[in-house]
Amino acid sequence: MGRRGDKKHLKRLAAPKPWMLDKLSGVWAPRPSQGPHKLRECLPLTLILRNRLKYALTGAEVQKILMNRLVRVDGKVRKNPKYPTGFMDVISINKTGEDFRVIYDVKGRFKLIRVNKTEAGFKLCKVTRSAIGRGGIPYIATHDARTIRFPDPAIKVGDTVKFDIATGQVTDFVPMEQGALVMITKGRNTGRVGTVRRLEKHPGSYNICHIIDATGHVFATRLANAFVIGRDESMISLPKGDGVKMSIIEESQLRLRRRR
Repeated sequence: MGRRGDKKHLKRLAAPKPWMLDKLSGVWAPRPSQGPHKLRECLPLTLILRNRLKYALTGAEVQKILMNRLVRVDGKVRKNPKYPTGFMDVISINKTGEDFRVIYDVKGRFKLIRVNKTEAGFKLCKVTRSAIGRGGIPYIATHDARTIRFPDPAIKVGDTVKFDIATGQVTDFVPMEQGALVMITKGRNTGRVGTVRRLEKHPGSYNICHIIDATGHVFATRLANAFVIGRDESMISLPKGDGVKMSIIEESQLRLRRRR
């Protein structure tokens, strides 16, 4: 028997772990709509307004907030409570004058980082494709499903572009190369920040990126998992800890010091 259409429901136990939903608050979870981010790489607006920011107690209250055109994602009003926001998206709430950026912490969980108006005016986008379109027009595609025409010829796949939200133009770009500052967006090292030491190319297999963090710990991951966020310093605000992952022993020692 074939499929009867798209799935419209998502059980809470099957929801992605980065959403941090508890088991006893109901059977269902909001299933994200089709959008620029994949289901397991996004956070629906309902969870942002209700579970994270606590601006609503129920889904109905979330719907009322959105229908009043109070929430913008990357500068555009969004009224769909299941709209999928993802890594690097900027969420603006005009009523309160607050701006947040969706990002990962070192445990791979979604975090809303409060940013100022200057930083809320741009976002970083990773280039996923570069090609020549109809009429010989060059373009690049980014991780958030944007298509940018007539890019700088020096921009390659894997680089990061600084996208101005108000004008829709690329104002700067940072290449993926040795010495670049990157954040990991997939895998067991999600949320970690470090400097690229070496890039390994493996034709026919996955390219590998070797990274060293601020404390001197060295780790490796697939090149596709690394997202460039700056040259010598980060172009965006980072979560608490600046992307440095501590061991279980280091975390317990830190908690003991805080109790004293």
